[in-house]
Amino acid sequence: MNVLLLSIIVLIYLIIIGYTGYVAWKRTKTAEDFMVAGRTTHPYIMAMSYGATFISTAAIVGFGGTAGLYGMGILWLVFFNILIGIFIAFVFFGKKTRKMGHNLKALTFPEFLSKRFESKFIQYFSGLVIFLGMPLYASVVLIGAARFMEATLNLDFNIALIIMALIVAGYVILGGIRGVMYTDALQGTVMFLGMIILLLVTYYLLGGVTQSQQALTNLAYLVPEQVQAVGGTGWTTFPTLGSPFWWTLVSTIILGVGIGVLAQPQLVVRFMTVRSNKELNRGVLIGGIFIFVITGSAYIVGSLSNVYFFQQMGQIAIQVAAGNIDKIIPIYINSAMPEWFTYLFMLTLLSAAMSTLSSQFHVQGTSIGRDVYETVFNRRGDRSVLITRVGILAAVIIAVILGYTLPGSIIAQGTALFFGLCAAAFLSAYVGALFWKRATKPGIIAGMVMGTFTSLFWLLFVYKKTAASLGIFKAISGQSLLITTQPWPLVDPLVIGVPVAMFFTVLVSLLTKPPSKEHINKCFEGI
Repeated sequence: MNVLLLSIIVLIYLIIIGYTGYVAWKRTKTAEDFMVAGRTTHPYIMAMSYGATFISTAAIVGFGGTAGLYGMGILWLVFFNILIGIFIAFVFFGKKTRKMGHNLKALTFPEFLSKRFESKFIQYFSGLVIFLGMPLYASVVLIGAARFMEATLNLDFNIALIIMALIVAGYVILGGIRGVMYTDALQGTVMFLGMIILLLVTYYLLGGVTQSQQALTNLAYLVPEQVQAVGGTGWTTFPTLGSPFWWTLVSTIILGVGIGVLAQPQLVVRFMTVRSNKELNRGVLIGGIFIFVITGSAYIVGSLSNVYFFQQMGQIAIQVAAGNIDKIIPIYINSAMPEWFTYLFMLTLLSAAMSTLSSQFHVQGTSIGRDVYETVFNRRGDRSVLITRVGILAAVIIAVILGYTLPGSIIAQGTALFFGLCAAAFLSAYVGALFWKRATKPGIIAGMVMGTFTSLFWLLFVYKKTAASLGIFKAISGQSLLITTQPWPLVDPLVIGVPVAMFFTVLVSLLTKPPSKEHINKCFEGI
């Protein structure tokens, strides 16, 4: 390790990040500046911030490592990310969200839902779900960055966790959403360049696109027996339909993240930071290219790492990583790439982690400050910004603690579970707010509550990956799972929670009094 070169690179990077955060802090004067950047964000900054927040070390390290086990089938998630996470989100959801958020003077996602349906309960319930649920996602993003720093710098994993958390907490607490979005745009640019170089170098090392893909296909006979037993067929073929391997790939990884992205609070708030729909239209192309390059590169490289490891070490990726898929990408980078690129890629991962973490911490802080404190105690003003900053600090501490305690191979799984929880809790309410004028306050509350608790119930008592490891049902009944009939223990909570939330939203809305025409006209003015 060239300590001098590494120190210079990291120092320059941190100086640029620090200056960017300082500029954001100088431009943050009001609560609206802190929450939604004064609603005057440039389309490039908004789109890059959205993409950099969406794509984190969870995607590069976690899902890239997952591709090392599941193969090219995970590329379907790239398709869902672009179609749903960018095109549908920006064109159909973003424009309505921007205008309605402006009409209602909403500064956070829970406040947006609350004002749309005239319910304080919706605001503080949503705020609590975000504040209590998002630490899982934040912690796995921290783990992704710390794992790479551990492998690259021989730095203790626990120390790396704390360093990352402190750096991000500093500019989020001071600069609010401006600090988040300005640094996101810069970090997203670093990520974009780093991932393009990684993909091109990988194909070069393995003899080109055609040769490397054929080599990966030829490794199918090396699929471990335990993977074959649950439906794995190779790295360039899809798992056996209906098998445990198929259910995990499709319901948890592809659908969990592909659909769950629509209801991510830290992404929704981006739509409320721009002046007009023109910025959103311009953001579609920027965001689409960004997501295509970052996720596509990560998943392809993760899959092809099997070829490299087999040629160099005679083992497939999961064997080299000793069973921990979170280590596949870090080991591959440090083994296959030149030293200078290892340092550059460390900045790519730092950027990915910092951009997502900053948004997560900001959303958790605003949830507890704006959505819970102000709503419950009916207080406004500077104190709520102070409570928000304290909430950000608390979120950082919780994420670090979870980072110490969570098991290996958790990054992709933890990300998908949080995306699924958000979809179950918020998607029906968000869709109803934008597209169904007949949706009522009782209907939305019923859908949110039933979706949230159905998802949690499934996680704790039915879904095998979480229920069996937590052991709550076993402590109660002596059995590991409430339902053992296949395929239910393999079905992701999102697949159950979202339909349940939608059903109760529609049913209760149709059985209750519709909202007043005056309120609906106010919400949909100019839409």
